[in-house]
Amino acid sequence: MSLQTVHKRFAAIAARDASGGRFPGAVRITAAFLAAAATLLAIAPAAHAQWTPVKPGSDNIDILGHIPLGPRLSVADIDMEQEMDRPYAYVARMVYGDIGPKGLDIISIADPEHPEVLYEWRIENQDLHMRTGGMDVKHFKIGDRYYVVQSLQFGQGGPNPDLGAVVLDVTGLPDASTVREVARIREPELPGGFHNIFVYKHSDGRVLLFSTVRGPFAHVYDMARVVSGDLENALVGRVPVPETEFNRGGRGYHDFYVGYHPDTGEDRFYGGGSGGYYIYDVSDLDNPELRVTLVGVSGVRGGHTFTPSPDGRYVVAETEYQYAPIRIFDLQPALDGQVTNISRPISAWTADWQNLVHNHEVRWPYVFASGYLDGLQIFSLMDPENPVTVGYYDTYTGPPNRDRTPVFNGAFGVDIRNADGLIVVSDMTTGFWTFRMDGFSGWNGEDWGVPNISSAQDWDNGPVKRPIS
Repeated sequence: MSLQTVHKRFAAIAARDASGGRFPGAVRITAAFLAAAATLLAIAPAAHAQWTPVKPGSDNIDILGHIPLGPRLSVADIDMEQEMDRPYAYVARMVYGDIGPKGLDIISIADPEHPEVLYEWRIENQDLHMRTGGMDVKHFKIGDRYYVVQSLQFGQGGPNPDLGAVVLDVTGLPDASTVREVARIREPELPGGFHNIFVYKHSDGRVLLFSTVRGPFAHVYDMARVVSGDLENALVGRVPVPETEFNRGGRGYHDFYVGYHPDTGEDRFYGGGSGGYYIYDVSDLDNPELRVTLVGVSGVRGGHTFTPSPDGRYVVAETEYQYAPIRIFDLQPALDGQVTNISRPISAWTADWQNLVHNHEVRWPYVFASGYLDGLQIFSLMDPENPVTVGYYDTYTGPPNRDRTPVFNGAFGVDIRNADGLIVVSDMTTGFWTFRMDGFSGWNGEDWGVPNISSAQDWDNGPVKRPIS
């Protein structure tokens, strides 16, 4: 892409903003926006350089640190605390076949160039537990205490098939001796554990855990009740997978995101699962209201990772099979009440058409993706109809799998610290990585003219409520 083309796109976007066609509210062409735009102009050409074993990444990506964590296919998802004075990342540990641990690693990133494993939590009687072990992981804060919740999946034939998650109090870090288990969340009527979780500070003040279960819905738990020991009353809601012609008797959700939307005053749930993708208003957990469906999408039988832009207009949608691109959808026709279902993306992006990109984090206009065999991938949605790769680094050094679907190896999870732009990646085989992207020294949505909303939560204050115009 030429600099002239990019300048024209920036001009078109600014004009569309000014006319009210893109983001609610007035345009904010701030100094940070201009600096980031200049960064995008500078780095976009570099990102298209061909990968080679000698040059596994683009010039604008700096490797800070790396530590192996164990056997191949033993590393799952990742989460990082956002406060600079709590430099900790959490990595889920799983087993493939009969190799690998089942639990959680806590990693210090006080020095991002020299990450260090501080603590390892492992389920007791490792060899007796069947299936995966640790999968997704999230941290949260209630009052002055900090916690991490590790999702777990164990099968029939061994202990704990009904165990969905363990909660650890990690307030005393970096002193590993202070870490203690405070709760285990079980679902005896829905054995099989929680595949994915999301912790959200609701606009009503509660810290809520949204979890997948083996049923056509997501469970919602009040984490204050969980950590206080009131597990009997901790389940406070369910978000159903709606039945459509594309989803009859489906398996449920696979992944989701929850965020607040200042323009409507709603807490919205974005779920990818059986049949496609679904958006609910979950402001009233007793009565979730279906807002938008994305079903009947060509090439999508089930949704996976599903994340909106900070203003809720665009969504980034993944589905899990080889050759599948990430699809970008514009929700505006549905938000305007013109339609209730959207089935056609406005664009798509992939790192390598032969492979598959996995999880992602949106820090508008950037999307940070864990690209399995293609490692860390970063692309820009400055023009949502024309995604542009702006950075990458291949964390996976081995060949594709020979004993399972070939593309399922490499970078599994990714997270970003908004305060300073630190990027962390968990690779299924090579372990834990820390990176920086040149020119990206942190993220605040208001610098881009969008709400300051991402997966990062404000645990003390909750969503920033603004008057609804």
